[in-house]
Amino acid sequence: MLADGTRVQLLANIGGAKDAEKAAAANADGVGLFRTEFLFLDREDEPGVEEQTAAYAETFAHLPGKKVVVRTIDAGADKPLPFLTNADEPNPALGVRAYRTSWEKRSVLTNQLDAIAAAAAQSEAKPWVMAPMIATVPETEDFVALCRERGLEPAGIMVETPAAAITADRHLTACDFASIGTNDLTQYTMAADRQLGSLAHLNNPWQPSVLSLVKATCDGARTAGGDPDAFGESANKPVGVCGEAAGDPGLAVVLVGLGVNSLSMTPRSLPAVAKVLSTVTLEQAQQLARKAVAARTAEDAVSAVRADLPILGELGL
Repeated sequence: MLADGTRVQLLANIGGAKDAEKAAAANADGVGLFRTEFLFLDREDEPGVEEQTAAYAETFAHLPGKKVVVRTIDAGADKPLPFLTNADEPNPALGVRAYRTSWEKRSVLTNQLDAIAAAAAQSEAKPWVMAPMIATVPETEDFVALCRERGLEPAGIMVETPAAAITADRHLTACDFASIGTNDLTQYTMAADRQLGSLAHLNNPWQPSVLSLVKATCDGARTAGGDPDAFGESANKPVGVCGEAAGDPGLAVVLVGLGVNSLSMTPRSLPAVAKVLSTVTLEQAQQLARKAVAARTAEDAVSAVRADLPILGELGL
């Protein structure tokens, strides 16, 4: 919560039931990113619906009454799967990955959605479901339709491509929420492979261009509007951040100032982010966000924000 009482959900990123238990112990408001790849990696065949249902239900059981944002399988790029992705792609980060794998192998996604729906029916958690690597509005509409057929609501998308960010108003008219994956959004905005150490200086979420795309996404959510009673959130369509940027306390202030209303991170980052957010009002966060977006470089953005956030130095952050 901010100093003026503005509520910001602080959520945890998890990869299975053990992580969910840690998130609950850390008093997270819920889960902003449930990575489901743990069931699919290091195996030759797709896990069955029953196996998936049991694993999701075990995870949900640790989070009764709490929001759990489930990301459907994010295969490809650095997570190849022999039964789903093509190992011969020359540039897999720009290839058939994540949601795109459903174009030819539809059943892997529909089986997963069936399992999530079955697990949700056994649970008191509140699952939200989102698709990664979305670029076009028809993709969003297709995924939302699959979720609606199974009673999975809310249904949303990950904003990881500049295409999705700059057309967020249309995407968020078609779906219920968006979650910004700053790791991939930075990679694709800067045209810099995030696994390449020599490009690490480019893969910095403080880049003004990346922050401008976060702003575009939040502006799109305001344009799309929303039902304030639909999912217990704001009158705008909810926009979260689940990339590493959310766990940076200074950047968390900027993200909230840009219009983000939930931040998801590793549980160990929650206390510092909560402490720093509690020292600023929404108006102050918005002022800092404007400075960061207008900065000449990522380094200038960091300096401008730190100059007005002495709490970072006081906490040794």
